[in-house]
Amino acid sequence: MKICLLVPGSGGTFYCQNCLRDYSLVRALRGAGHEAVMLPLYLPPFGDEAETSQRAPVFFGGISVYLRHHVPLLRSAPAWLDRMVDAPWMLKLAAGREGSTNAGQLGPMAISMLEGRRGFQKKEFDRLVKWLVMHEKPDVIHISNALLIALATEIRQAMDVGIVCSLQDEEPWVEAMGLPYSRACWEAIGRHARNVSQFIATSGWYAERMASRIGIAREKIDVLFPGVETDNSDGQVSFDPPTIGFLSRINEAQGFNLVAEAFIDLKREPALKDLRLRASGGCTPADRPFFKDVMKRLRNHGLQDSVEIVPRFTKPERRQFLGSVSVLSTPVPGGEAFGAQLLEAMECGVPVVQPRAGSYPEIIEATGGGVLYDAGTPGALAGALRSLLVDPSRARGLGATGRAAVRERYNMSRTADAMIGLYESVLR
Repeated sequence: MKICLLVPGSGGTFYCQNCLRDYSLVRALRGAGHEAVMLPLYLPPFGDEAETSQRAPVFFGGISVYLRHHVPLLRSAPAWLDRMVDAPWMLKLAAGREGSTNAGQLGPMAISMLEGRRGFQKKEFDRLVKWLVMHEKPDVIHISNALLIALATEIRQAMDVGIVCSLQDEEPWVEAMGLPYSRACWEAIGRHARNVSQFIATSGWYAERMASRIGIAREKIDVLFPGVETDNSDGQVSFDPPTIGFLSRINEAQGFNLVAEAFIDLKREPALKDLRLRASGGCTPADRPFFKDVMKRLRNHGLQDSVEIVPRFTKPERRQFLGSVSVLSTPVPGGEAFGAQLLEAMECGVPVVQPRAGSYPEIIEATGGGVLYDAGTPGALAGALRSLLVDPSRARGLGATGRAAVRERYNMSRTADAMIGLYESVLR
């Protein structure tokens, strides 16, 4: 089977669950003997994920998309000019500014993309569809997220092909745009949904929310946990010294400030005087003021020597990072569509502590690899962390249970097999 995955390229500045999900899936599909072609959009892959990109060019180059939207004269610019502004070195420079523009400022561009060929990116829609018809001729098209769903409509008009679309993390992005853009986005996604053969959500919680948001039947959304890639590491949890880990984009939305506050509280306890905090996952230019404020608060409590920020988070470095922590927590206050970092931690034998929100109860119930707490209860996060930090036997037991579940049921090979079955059902 030939599968083309349309994937927004990662600038590589922060831990991106969607990017890791897509790149890992491409590798697993190839390992299973299928021809999986990744077509990058906006930015090319960077760092240790660049290996998944093959011969395809970058479509909807981030710089030309921005310029076409804001400079009308460039909407009919010749192709050579587009190639020049979207040269690899230019896109690499732009990737360093990833996240510097907030979602509220990108509403008009998102609407334009969802208008398909009627929007300002008509040339790029035509270019991508022509490439698929002339060069790839796939059996299945897999679209990375619903904000790219206009591609389904344009592709459907040109090709008889199965089209699936993943659902993960669209909601916080669209809602951050504010009115009237958020409402217009949901309406546009709903209109294009009829051209998608099947949707794939990363959790039952998110499937229910997106069925309501988009206005489609719940039966049109399958649920499939993204798997993680495994290795032969021993999965021993470190308590020398006891360490809280945070692995995600380091910003307020991901709850880094909540982990920092819990750490401050726990360090006051004699039994945890040696406690450390290690964080990794990167941040964007827009996150830096928040990051500086949190670090200033930690310094004001004299804890700067007990905190370490690990700047690099490629796959080998993430494994090394997870091998140094006793428990992991990334407490997004309202929950999220999934938590790939939780499965990565469990695969290394590290238990997790998460709020009882979003997809987290599903993940903890499915794996048995952590504990939940009530986010609305003062001190609940610190209490849940304490329960594992002062009881290494319990922490290691939960970590071992989670590790066994991830390796048996939530590894990327199993995910790829399930995805292949879904592709085959779409083609039937």
